[in-house]
Amino acid sequence: MTRFTAAVFDWAGTTVDFGSFAPMGVFVEAFAQFGITATIAQARAPMGAPKWDHIRTMLDMPDLARQWQDQYGRAPTDANVDEVYKVFVPMNEKVAADYATLVPGCADAIAELRQMGLRIGSTTGYTRSIMTHVLPVAAAQGYAPDNLVCSDDLPEGRPGPLGMYKCMIDLVAYPPETILKVDDTPPGIKEGVAAGCVTVGVALSGNAVGKTPEELAALTEAEIAPLRAHATAILKGAGADHVIDTVADLPALVRRLGHV
Repeated sequence: MTRFTAAVFDWAGTTVDFGSFAPMGVFVEAFAQFGITATIAQARAPMGAPKWDHIRTMLDMPDLARQWQDQYGRAPTDANVDEVYKVFVPMNEKVAADYATLVPGCADAIAELRQMGLRIGSTTGYTRSIMTHVLPVAAAQGYAPDNLVCSDDLPEGRPGPLGMYKCMIDLVAYPPETILKVDDTPPGIKEGVAAGCVTVGVALSGNAVGKTPEELAALTEAEIAPLRAHATAILKGAGADHVIDTVADLPALVRRLGHV
């Protein structure tokens, strides 16, 4: 019997959408509709945060803030964030399901964790409306967690702990140190840290590396090593207790961390 009661997973970059691609082009396109040129790197930087906060962070970037000032004659306000957000969400709803392929080995890993007695929870920076498109696609591939907490379900999202607290209630899982929080981004890791959980970062499938499985397969281990090291440093910097390549490696980590 494992000492853990539950594992709570992020979605894009962790259990689905290897490389976390779904939001990237949408952010760029949404900003373009306001005459602002955003890069993929700028769109990736705040990944993992609730999408409203993500847009606010992007608009606070000096380059994008300058572009907004030049375009509209004033600094971007929260009302402007609302405007971009209202464009972004419907666009992301349309494409999210197209990127909802499970990370290789995810379904088997979840099944193994369930056999160990863990309940399976999930939190996401996506809104509930976006996730309604993702859930059935994931379920058809064999992944249906026991709960889902979206960025707009609670008064405060990541990096605060409320999403994890909701998971504890939904899953009847406690104390926090018996819960694993698995994520590919700093806000998601910090969410677990804030709630007192054991945090596990996933390096190669996530936003920091930003590559497809096929792109990674074409690289040598010598080429992959610095990508892994870069992602690991980001995740450890956010407070990750452990870092693995992908969710497929989680059952082995749970076994290594011991049983009661």
